[in-house]
Amino acid sequence: AGQAQKEIFVNEALARIDGLLQPAIEGEIDTRPVSPQDGQSWIVGSNPSGAWLGHAGQIACRQAGHWLFCPAPLGMIVYDKSAGQQAVFNQTWNRAQTVAAPAGGTTIDVEARAAIAGLIAALASTEILP
Repeated sequence: AGQAQKEIFVNEALARIDGLLQPAIEGEIDTRPVSPQDGQSWIVGSNPSGAWLGHAGQIACRQAGHWLFCPAPLGMIVYDKSAGQQAVFNQTWNRAQTVAAPAGGTTIDVEARAAIAGLIAALASTEILP
């Protein structure tokens, strides 16, 4: 009661929920894309410019022709479509690096190498690793 135009606040809250509930981002960039579509989101890079200046590390959601910038809470996980893997926020956005299969050495354990290769494949199939 007493709040003018309550629907504006409710609509913005719903747009934020839409952008953050099941977050899948297009990628991480420093400048806004040329032709974004409503419903698309990006991680704002570490050196933003233009309309994104001052929003480094936030998630930029395109909703109804406008940008909504949402700070990421610690531990937030998003799916990065361009990298094909998950990114986790812990003060900065982090992604798992590719893990090389074991090679070389003086003693070769075929079973251990097969197990490690299976672990790497499982992590890649769940898109934790690229």
